[in-house]
Amino acid sequence: MKARRRRGDPASRLRGGNGVFTALAVVGLAAPLVFAACADGGADRLPPPSDEWTYYGGQNSFNRYSPLTQIDRENVDAVQVLWRRPAVDGALTAEYPELDFNNYLRGTPVLVGGTLYAPNAVGLVEAFDPGTGETRWVQRPESEEDARGRSFRGVAYWRGSGMGSGDGGADGDVGDGDSAGRIISVRGPSMHALDAATGEPVVSFGDGGRVDLELPAGGRYGWSSGPIVVGDVIVLAGTVDGAGDGGTEWRGSVREDIRGFDARTGRLVWTFHVIPEEGEFGAETWGGGSLAESGDLGSWCCLSADDELGYVYVPLSAPTSAYYGGHRPGDNLFSNSLVALDAATGERVWHFQMVHHDIWEYDTVGPPVLGRIHVDGRPVDAVMQASKTAFLYTFDRRTGEPVWPIEELEVPQSEVPGEVTSPTQPIPSRPPAFDRQGVTPEDLIDFTPEIRERALALADSLVMGPLFTPPMPNGSVEGKIGTYVIPGAWGAGNWNTGAFDPETGVYYAVSHTLPNVWSLSENSEPGEMEYGTQGGWPRAEIEGLPIVKPPWGRITAIDMNRGEHLWMAANGDGANEHPLLEGLDLPPLGNANRPAPLVTGSLLFIGEGSDAVIGTPGTHWGTTFRAYDKATGEVVWETDLPSGTTGGPMTYVHEGKQYIVVAVGGSEHPAEYVALGLP
Repeated sequence: MKARRRRGDPASRLRGGNGVFTALAVVGLAAPLVFAACADGGADRLPPPSDEWTYYGGQNSFNRYSPLTQIDRENVDAVQVLWRRPAVDGALTAEYPELDFNNYLRGTPVLVGGTLYAPNAVGLVEAFDPGTGETRWVQRPESEEDARGRSFRGVAYWRGSGMGSGDGGADGDVGDGDSAGRIISVRGPSMHALDAATGEPVVSFGDGGRVDLELPAGGRYGWSSGPIVVGDVIVLAGTVDGAGDGGTEWRGSVREDIRGFDARTGRLVWTFHVIPEEGEFGAETWGGGSLAESGDLGSWCCLSADDELGYVYVPLSAPTSAYYGGHRPGDNLFSNSLVALDAATGERVWHFQMVHHDIWEYDTVGPPVLGRIHVDGRPVDAVMQASKTAFLYTFDRRTGEPVWPIEELEVPQSEVPGEVTSPTQPIPSRPPAFDRQGVTPEDLIDFTPEIRERALALADSLVMGPLFTPPMPNGSVEGKIGTYVIPGAWGAGNWNTGAFDPETGVYYAVSHTLPNVWSLSENSEPGEMEYGTQGGWPRAEIEGLPIVKPPWGRITAIDMNRGEHLWMAANGDGANEHPLLEGLDLPPLGNANRPAPLVTGSLLFIGEGSDAVIGTPGTHWGTTFRAYDKATGEVVWETDLPSGTTGGPMTYVHEGKQYIVVAVGGSEHPAEYVALGLP
């Protein structure tokens, strides 16, 4: 591993020549940045920051923050790899030598009670020493077939006596002899409760430590994220294979409801219907008889919770079909919404829908991040929800009231026969969008006159417009192959967006620019959906270069006390080595990937993503892991990891030393957990 210290003016890097960033507004770069503590007016309801990392998002607040400062700007250049651990423990691979798994290791470990717990590459939980990475126990599969699986993002911890995973391991009575608490995981169609000390199943939980999660309507349940514990309730979201999303049929798609389970027994306590049943709130938003038959609407990413309020915050995805909704007139609640639920009962406290009647697959997909901000001198216990649209919606997490006005503004309308799109969409007044929205000819690349001419020629075959420009009917506009949609289906924000520093009130949005080209055609196959999608993944490129200007991957620091951008930095070199760019003096162009950030009391850490991450285009990944100055966006240090990052980094203190652990892997490199720290 090679460490590199870098210093320099981020503004000068962003203002690099050749017109690369001329269409991008960067707010606040010319002004000095001052982080000042505001009058608090009362303590935040969240638990105080901990030296431990008790949930895969840090704490139940999912701020990806730690107050640790041992690794700081002055000594970060001495950071090195302290230990490495394979994605599957050697004892398991020795027992099952034919065990096959990919290198997309999604997990972020948790540290509770002096032990690290993390999902491995086949979704079994492993416990290991935080100082050495040595194994303490591995969850036992029932058979070689049971050993097969895929990784997920994280586990939850439950201690008992009303203590949730955000409580840092307080004492309590959990029973069954599992006095160290329980590790809760979701693997495929099953939820497991394991004794944190031994890894043995908690026999009084469900059926011998396991709860079947298959839904009554059918389909195979799965979840790439992880459970959350609020009080004595385990809350699960998830998705169902074969639920729909883009095919010719939509009737009977499985509903991917939110469920709460008793943390002691595994008993189902409540179910929240993500698509309302007849007579429930929101049922009227599904017209044309679509209510009873619709499905494929769930939460495949990250939950957060306010343990004191007892609320869990659930981001929900787009409905079937994501690009055509003629069969489902109306706004379609609770698609594309943030929903606050009472974790004890499953009752809806409040909700907000970010996209009405979605036809772009603009899921509300990133983690709802909780933190206290100060607006006009007034403390606000907020929830900050990033959207694929590049908006950061901000609410009072008790009431759901927007912190800044959100206005319903008119948007372009679909011309697809039978489609009735919403005339307006909710647009936040603050903060500004953290990535590109929509496209005009001025947004096209202009590295050289020749490249500019080719970009304009390609753009001439596309319908271009502002955010929420709908997919065009195939053949409806002469000479056009489809609508150039920015953000695309992977969004600007995704599961990796973002992190929040409670000391400064700054939110760090990590995003990417991945356009799509969409058109809709009448379905030629028998089915119930009149129109289906064509295109999608083609992104209008010139020999692999997107025709829209970079940065294609970026970090945006947002002052949430004012709702203003502080700085923006491209994350990664992007396509700087592309043959068409040879000889050009370009700044970093940014990698269009999904790395997750870690913010500490001293620095912001982030990788570049990996080619093992699903949807990675071309060379948009890298092995570099960086530390940024939180106040300016200056890169103060970087190093090469064994491969690109695939999971979110975390940090903790063990025996007086600060460690940073992150999952890495690549198409040509085995997945593993890597620990960094000072020698």
